[in-house]
Amino acid sequence: MPQEVNVGLIGYSFMGKVHSHAFKDMSFFFPEAAAYPVMKAICGRNEANVSDAAKTFGWQSYETDWKTLIGRDDIHLVDVSTPGDSHAEIAIAAAEAGKHVFCEKPLANNLAEARAMADAVRNAGVKSMVAYNYRRVPAVALAKKLIEEGRIGDIYHWRAVYLQDWIMDPDFPLVWRLQKEKAGSGPHGDLNAHIIDLARYLVGDISEVSGMQETFIKERPIAEEIDAALGASTGGSSQMGQVTVDDTTLFLARFENGAVGTFEATRFAGGRRNGNRFEINGSKGSIAFNLEKMNELQYYNREDEDHIQGFREIIVNEGVHPYMDHWWPPGHIIGWEHTFIHEVYDLMQAIGGADDNLHPDFDEGVKDQAVLEAVSISAENKSWIKVADL
Repeated sequence: MPQEVNVGLIGYSFMGKVHSHAFKDMSFFFPEAAAYPVMKAICGRNEANVSDAAKTFGWQSYETDWKTLIGRDDIHLVDVSTPGDSHAEIAIAAAEAGKHVFCEKPLANNLAEARAMADAVRNAGVKSMVAYNYRRVPAVALAKKLIEEGRIGDIYHWRAVYLQDWIMDPDFPLVWRLQKEKAGSGPHGDLNAHIIDLARYLVGDISEVSGMQETFIKERPIAEEIDAALGASTGGSSQMGQVTVDDTTLFLARFENGAVGTFEATRFAGGRRNGNRFEINGSKGSIAFNLEKMNELQYYNREDEDHIQGFREIIVNEGVHPYMDHWWPPGHIIGWEHTFIHEVYDLMQAIGGADDNLHPDFDEGVKDQAVLEAVSISAENKSWIKVADL
């Protein structure tokens, strides 16, 4: 019989809703999993809001203090879906209590916290996972397979952008994502973190970086109220507050295997709602991906005969593609939310003992955090920074 894994989710806003959906649907689509999640308790500080979330999302109970939730004997897995400033304290306490830990990205607000989190889960002997969901887009998993099969040869170039535009209005209020003490950074930690993790997953570890950062709008109206369901502000006051994070971060990178890369993250790319795109160029061919067309992968093979050379569009919805045999008949696409179901499935497989290759764990989260920190130091010092020196 599959193992029951009682889940305690901390956070009920945007990512809390997404994770709840994944826990709820995983067993329906992956019934053969070695373990399955039981939605035991959700936690948030506002009792009225968290109570509503428990009913709406399907949780059996709720708590208003994360320490109480972690202390419950009936919780096996703690899901940390809170702002970055609380990740370390919660995750370390959960590990020390013998709970497996599933944590939203980036792992922490700084490298020291990330290392402490990785040490805690390692010492406790519990499973850990960082929620970099884009590894589990079937098209990205297929790109990984093509690279491992040698179909693009030796990799020369990685170029990636993650573009959004939701704070371009100068009157958009000073929400927590614009405050360094809460978020750690702006689009650098929020968006670059994703494409750094994808780069490490697909190309390899990054050895050296050179970055630049800019904050375009340095003051904003202080937010009056936050919509718990959406994680967004419902309005701003006349009082202004300082924006303490980046509005954009760009950097160059050298990989340990000799490849070179470019990265750009911004919330000021007008018309780009969630533009996560990358291209990889190798000695035998190239791969390109666009999240806004997430069921497609572009693949070019320079060894094709001259008269048929060109990028081909692979529609990644056949049963032979990663994860897709659990979904719909060929030609029926899946969406962004399904990547989180894939995460939960892989996490359950690891907890249930069916798969030892759980990724990315907290040790990998530390590597992503080291790159984030090296870029910020580089931007401040206007110099190349070796990641290994941190």
